[in-house]
Amino acid sequence: MTITNRQSTEDVAAGIRRRVFLHTMRNNGGYLSQACSAAETLALLYNEVLDLGEPTLPKVPLPFAGVPSASNPDAFTGAGYHGPFSPEYDRFIISPAHYALVIYSALIQMGRMGEDALDYFNKDGSSVEMIGAEHSPGMEVTTGSLAQGLSMASGLAWARKRRGETGKVWVYMSDGEFQEGQTWECLAAMSFHGIDNVRVIVDVNRQQCDGAMSSVLDLGDLPARVAAFGATTRSVDGHDLDALRDAANSAEPGKPLVILANTSPFQGMPFLERRFPRLHYVRFKSKDEREEMKVAIAEELGLELESI
Repeated sequence: MTITNRQSTEDVAAGIRRRVFLHTMRNNGGYLSQACSAAETLALLYNEVLDLGEPTLPKVPLPFAGVPSASNPDAFTGAGYHGPFSPEYDRFIISPAHYALVIYSALIQMGRMGEDALDYFNKDGSSVEMIGAEHSPGMEVTTGSLAQGLSMASGLAWARKRRGETGKVWVYMSDGEFQEGQTWECLAAMSFHGIDNVRVIVDVNRQQCDGAMSSVLDLGDLPARVAAFGATTRSVDGHDLDALRDAANSAEPGKPLVILANTSPFQGMPFLERRFPRLHYVRFKSKDEREEMKVAIAEELGLELESI
């Protein structure tokens, strides 16, 4: 990547978790477990793997300028925080739009957005949406219901391949998206068309909005199922950076690469385990519960209570 922000990937992951935790405490709720499970994978992508240019959007996020159309020259997509569209640069599609707070925190941690960018989070007229849309920082497309992001990324990758562009298309997914038929249709299509410039990382944290994945629709042997659809499949510990690095460099010609990053929704914040599997969105039932969580997790993250 062009931007230089000298941090270890471990520090980026820790910074993502701290930012999401602080925001959750200060706003009485947030997508906290997604920061626990996704911090290492997103840190590795942004700090080491993705080849991105300098941001084309300001560090203070712009207000929503309306949907893209021929009659709206002011419209923009949040992909500007990943740099310009250029044949040699990677594109990064974020499929689970509810990870938006974690993505924003990663962009801030990497210096791609300003330190005060979360002040605009979920405010009327802001582009910093709670559930990311195409204008939200880091988002290139609106993924709507789960499982649309991979299909859009595959079409983009196929077009780039046919044009001879060298940049890859990376996709970030949640495991809940494998409960949707569109994901499997897309894997079959990518395999059939030999779309091998796609790299997929899946946050396999085994939870979704209705509880544990196994209680809603068990996916069984997910690595075997994905491999059966023709993808190069790597199942690794999603908190082991060396394993993730090896997986990210293991693509095979003619096949999409799918990395199943097995993660914990309370990694780095073990206090949250008592809430599993009801961790999709963390709210506080009382002031006492909030204070208990604040004290416990602040200690786990090495934060001073006075800063919260």
